[in-house]
Amino acid sequence: MKVLKKLVFFLLIITSLLVLGYFIFSNLQKPTYQGEVSVEGLKDKVTVFYDEAGVPHINAQNQEDAYQVFGYVHAQDRLWQMEVIRRIAAGRLSEIFGKELIRADKFFGSLGIEEAAVKTIHNLDKNSKAYQLALAYLKGINQFIKEGTTPLEFHLVGVEKEEYTLKDMYNVFGYMAFSFAAAHKTDPLLNEIKQNLGVDYLAELGIQTEHGQLIKNARKPVVQAQMTAAINKIYEKLPVPSFIGSNSWVLGPKKTKNGKVIFANDPHINFSQPSVWYQSHIKTPDFELYGFNLALTPFPLLGHNRNFAYGLTMLENDDVDFYIEKDHPENQNQYKTVDGYKNYKTYSRTIKVKEEKDSTFQVRVSQHGPIMNDIVEQIQDERPIAMKWIYTHLPNQLLDVCYEMSHANSLSEFKRGVSKIHAPGLNVMYGDAKDNVAWFGAAKLYQFRDSLNTKVYLDGTTGKDEIINFLNFGENPQAINPDWGYVYSANNQPDSVAGKLYPGYYLPEDRAKRIVTYIEEKEKFTKEDVSRMMNNVNSLVVKEVIHKALKSISENDLNTKEKEAVQFLTAWDGNYYKESVAPTIYTKFIYQFLENTYEDELGEKAFLQFLDGAPLQKKMIAIQMNREASVWWDNINTKEIKEDKKQIVTASLKEAVAFLEKQLGTDLNTWKWKRVLSVEHKHPIGKAGGLLREFFNVGPFETNGGNEVINNHIFRLNASGIYKVIGGPSTRRVIDFSDIENSISILPTGQSGNRFSPYYKDQAQKYLEGKYIKMKLNQEEIQKSKNKLEFLPK
Repeated sequence: MKVLKKLVFFLLIITSLLVLGYFIFSNLQKPTYQGEVSVEGLKDKVTVFYDEAGVPHINAQNQEDAYQVFGYVHAQDRLWQMEVIRRIAAGRLSEIFGKELIRADKFFGSLGIEEAAVKTIHNLDKNSKAYQLALAYLKGINQFIKEGTTPLEFHLVGVEKEEYTLKDMYNVFGYMAFSFAAAHKTDPLLNEIKQNLGVDYLAELGIQTEHGQLIKNARKPVVQAQMTAAINKIYEKLPVPSFIGSNSWVLGPKKTKNGKVIFANDPHINFSQPSVWYQSHIKTPDFELYGFNLALTPFPLLGHNRNFAYGLTMLENDDVDFYIEKDHPENQNQYKTVDGYKNYKTYSRTIKVKEEKDSTFQVRVSQHGPIMNDIVEQIQDERPIAMKWIYTHLPNQLLDVCYEMSHANSLSEFKRGVSKIHAPGLNVMYGDAKDNVAWFGAAKLYQFRDSLNTKVYLDGTTGKDEIINFLNFGENPQAINPDWGYVYSANNQPDSVAGKLYPGYYLPEDRAKRIVTYIEEKEKFTKEDVSRMMNNVNSLVVKEVIHKALKSISENDLNTKEKEAVQFLTAWDGNYYKESVAPTIYTKFIYQFLENTYEDELGEKAFLQFLDGAPLQKKMIAIQMNREASVWWDNINTKEIKEDKKQIVTASLKEAVAFLEKQLGTDLNTWKWKRVLSVEHKHPIGKAGGLLREFFNVGPFETNGGNEVINNHIFRLNASGIYKVIGGPSTRRVIDFSDIENSISILPTGQSGNRFSPYYKDQAQKYLEGKYIKMKLNQEEIQKSKNKLEFLPK
């Protein structure tokens, strides 16, 4: 008995020490939100008030001090996020995550982002305000690295802190730019469809084709989608989110109840923890801005003050092209050009891998770009395939762009900054206190010869498939104070550019149609109306799809459960509420419809890539359902039968209902959307699962929403019938110039990336409920904050 008592006492002591140790460690890990900090280089005292959402309101006497302090406070909340994102373009993820990330490092490290960064930095105007403030911001980050607490993640993965440079900042720009692109995921698949199935199949996917004889196929799956599959796998492994969509609308005075502009924006980005945006409010005697910054960037991509507001969505233009090169028959270090054979530039790359040997490989670069065969080993095509990406081919002015947008004093100044964007392509949205609204399709757009199909591989040898000219910014799609009183963007096709529709990877009309209908149906909007609109989960297009589908189904071909499912679909108002049944039936039916239509020709692997190529797959749902005749209807595996639309649609409904009966039971009333849809915000370390998942991840949660509604909760269609939301609104912002001090926003989880901060996930439930927090501008209100941190010159 004495031994047992001693053992219990010993365990209690150990437990108490562990609890005490955790308490001490967690308190040491917390960001500093109160007190005083002395830092070198400040000219004057800087005061930071943290509001109840953890947003720093930085008050300084000059901008250099303000940006230095901003770098410091940004780092103490998001240093781990900065560390991960700066490693992507540099090909350095394997150093901390191991061999699983070698392919990602090989891919991104070969795109030329770092080389372009070095060249850009060399050419920067070292006397410009943008350059000086960027250095001040980096100085603040590096001071926190020296003097602040090391985040827990650094200890867990065993990585040492390193100071940050301008090259790291440009690496973030480069990763952001590439994650906006879609061609690298789509063009290789489309090229294989053209080669192996023929131009008729490609044409029905909405891709322009050359006239000519249909290429006969072997009546078996022949599309491998090797490059597309490999790149999709790389993105799945990345520990940071990619950019995937967005909504924005700006209502002019005649569309608002108070007669002033209301600005709304919710960029769609893959969910992660921490959230992608970091909020801050900087105020000096000559400058004020409330902004949303990416990790390791000094100037916000989203922002507002008392005078103007701006934000963005993805333009979805095509700025990546693939070229087939031809090697010299006797010297594989050379490739053919219109001017004769040229030498490839050759680089040797070494990837450091955690607990493994270094991985070294060679990359060849032609005049068009890196040879993808050297980067993606899954490519079996013997022809060298080069990727040309405009981001690395033209001068990069993104630092100046971000500075000029955030520091503009007028619409004309803002437009001048936007005009310098070359890549990624952005829809830049604008509204101001002087009643102006504007939309700019911002990118360096270019033209090829007529009839050239840039969605498939181009000929790199003849010079005929090269860019003919770049367009002036004045020819880009844009609207300033249009007669109809508002501007909007939902990643849909913009109006004509230089007399024709510009090629791209535009998303279907669903969200755009809902936004325009909503705005046109109501005369006068308030801030509350707009905030509710941002949480809207209604689709007008799904009702049209259902109507077209049911016209192809005979009730006599259905059993009792199938007829009941049809009744749910017929009565559905198009809202993706978590308590609704119809979204569950519709989503499974659409998966079966796509599988029965496309998988026989594409094959299993390529069909999965078709599903992952979101813009193409999403657009084809309504387009294909609207067709009576189609080359895709016939199942090439059933040689004795030629299927038609009725057979495909009927079979798809039957299969969907049978599947859901097995998955969810025989009572259709229980097939609620919340049973199959969930959202979880994953931390790079939380992805490992177990206790780390529970500690670092936020969620999982039930949620309203679905694909291509305004409250866009993006998931991949799949055979399992379980849908994990991968992305959605990365923030929701509503700025009302009639009540600017009470403008509102929300983040998906919270402001801080520090697990021990009270602001790590404090907004998560509000976000799910469609609630908002105030973006404070009133100085008197700000100074009442309980957390006050003063920075003093050393």
